[in-house]
Amino acid sequence: MQKIPLAERPGWRERAAELGFTFADMGGEPYWDETSAYRFTLSQIEDDIEDPSTELHGMCREAVAHAVGSEEWLTRLEIPRAHWDFVERAWSNGEPELYGRFDLAYDGSGPAKLLEYNADTPTSLYESASFQWLWFEESRDAGVLGPGTDQFNRIHEALVERWAAICAPGEDVHFAADKDNPEDYATVEALAWAAREAGLGAHFTALSDIGLTDEGQLADDQDRVIGTLFKLYPWEDMLRDEFAPNLQPSQTRFIEPPWKAVLSNKGLLPLLWHLFPDHPNLLPAFFQADIEAARRGDATPFADAIAAAGPVLARGHVVKPIFSREGAGVVMVEGGRETSRAPDDSYSHHPRVVQALALLPAFDGFHPVLGAWIVGEDCVGLGLREDRARITHNLSRFKPHFIEG
Repeated sequence: MQKIPLAERPGWRERAAELGFTFADMGGEPYWDETSAYRFTLSQIEDDIEDPSTELHGMCREAVAHAVGSEEWLTRLEIPRAHWDFVERAWSNGEPELYGRFDLAYDGSGPAKLLEYNADTPTSLYESASFQWLWFEESRDAGVLGPGTDQFNRIHEALVERWAAICAPGEDVHFAADKDNPEDYATVEALAWAAREAGLGAHFTALSDIGLTDEGQLADDQDRVIGTLFKLYPWEDMLRDEFAPNLQPSQTRFIEPPWKAVLSNKGLLPLLWHLFPDHPNLLPAFFQADIEAARRGDATPFADAIAAAGPVLARGHVVKPIFSREGAGVVMVEGGRETSRAPDDSYSHHPRVVQALALLPAFDGFHPVLGAWIVGEDCVGLGLREDRARITHNLSRFKPHFIEG
């Protein structure tokens, strides 16, 4: 794994604007940055990223099966009791999932470590699946990349296949997001593009325009009944929304399904460590409340595991709210001293987890996080974001990658 300086494509910003990639620059900083790219070997991709991520996803599905049958874990994950049946039924009925993104710490050697799973509303999809591939093809054609290079990226093709597998031919799918957020709109448009290629109908509707028919069905602003809905709106918010009592009676099929509320939750991290202790791709993780109980000598079923992980956590750990986005509420502690804190603490009122620290590598003063994309149940592509700070936030840079050797 290396960071290689490269020539930018002439006129790429104009091309981005033509394609609707309107957020290639954000906040006065480049978001898409092709002045360099990350180079991987094929064995790094296959052995250290692709195969372990597919295995991690299988472990996550086992975690869902465990959690939905456990009042203790549903409580720990802060899933509202009124919706436990909604979540469990979606799992037991086999409601299909579409996609997700693992965030991994990896420096080119040793096993990649899972930082978190963006399992419900992951963005950076368009730039990973489409604009990154366009960069690769044009850079290779221009001789900037060698003729034997490749890219780990069949995200779009996998989405087309997945839509065809989980929907009936010609089925209409509504795509809902915040219409005023260009990144969210680009995400749902990338998904809708794949759905159309799969032979499905695709209709955009603003989240705020969804209402109810007299029969209690969901409907869009043109009074079309919504039978299948992809929503870029996280389950932890949906299940607390004043509209939540209407979700289950509506009989709408949701993508992602309600059981993704188990995975789109950083409480997944201690659940995975509980089920798969010492797995090479996991970091020790526990609920902060359990660690505090163990310190007081109070009863906790995780006391032995916390004691065993004590030396690792003492060297360094990260505290994260179970619900947060873009690094909000994250605090980094090393050797008992706080060394980094995210400026956004808007999620800090939620319960927290404590996860052993996996130091991100540094390349030219930037720290990359790997995004391993899951479609269906397989890892199908890679996107990278890097940040000057050690806590990745919403103005980090997206970096393309290629495979050579």
